[in-house]
Amino acid sequence: MTMIKRIGLAGAASLVAGSAFAHTGVGAVHGFTAGFSHPLFGLDHLTAMVAVGLWAGLVGGKARFAYPAAFVATMVVAGLWGMSGGALPGVEIGIGVSVVALGLAIAFNIAPPVAIGTAVCALFAIFHGYAHGAELPENAGALSYAAGFVLATAALHGLGLVLATQIAGRAPRLARFAGGAMAVAGIAFLAG
Repeated sequence: MTMIKRIGLAGAASLVAGSAFAHTGVGAVHGFTAGFSHPLFGLDHLTAMVAVGLWAGLVGGKARFAYPAAFVATMVVAGLWGMSGGALPGVEIGIGVSVVALGLAIAFNIAPPVAIGTAVCALFAIFHGYAHGAELPENAGALSYAAGFVLATAALHGLGLVLATQIAGRAPRLARFAGGAMAVAGIAFLAG
């Protein structure tokens, strides 16, 4: 079974398992399902998170771990800030800009030093994490909700890494095209 199929199967199993128990009123399951689905069904989040993995994979080396790890760690902190009711102006703009910038980094094959790329990913994670946290459903457990969006984010980063591995050597122009498409999508998110 390929890595892409495994990631898809794991995601589907998580959603099905959560749905099966959602009717029982167990807040942890509902919270996990809500958290897991938030990055998957928000096209802006989905695009940015796949882009982080794709960019990390294309840059290679330590970036393959550092970019996604920085994104997830910072996203958790920002998510807690959002859950606590803290304010962060310009969240939607920050999310849109993240998609544009990550797309352009892929399209133009930008490979900065690992520390700079890691810092860029962490900066963008602030906006995504805050948005996840601020949208904590009223009846969801915070811990299970956070576990859901962390797992979904990590899976999307993993998907991006797999895509980078699959297309980098075989079709580098396709990777650049994908980055350009992501940047255009980011512009659409900003305009909408």
